[in-house]
Amino acid sequence: MRNKWTLAAAAVGACAALAAPAGIASADESAQQTINRLRDQGYTVNIDKIGTAPMSECVVTNVRNPKQVTQWVPYVGPGNNGDNALVLQVVSQSISVTLDCSRH
Repeated sequence: MRNKWTLAAAAVGACAALAAPAGIASADESAQQTINRLRDQGYTVNIDKIGTAPMSECVVTNVRNPKQVTQWVPYVGPGNNGDNALVLQVVSQSISVTLDCSRH
């Protein structure tokens, strides 16, 4: 049996891996809502906090450094006609959020 490595699925995965998180920060959401939304999108959120006010009084001032770690993994399954394929899989992703929690 001839093994053939295809990269068609990889092109789709590569495009998805390069996409930034949609609506990184919104004026309509609290700092906690922004953090929760990013976590729901699968990000590990690193928080830089300025000040000592409680989270309910914090404001998101910056969202930066979205990073994804990906790897190629083999896939043999339905719709693949027994051929081997490589698929780009996200292993981890992180992002940094800066909060201003200083009392004004």
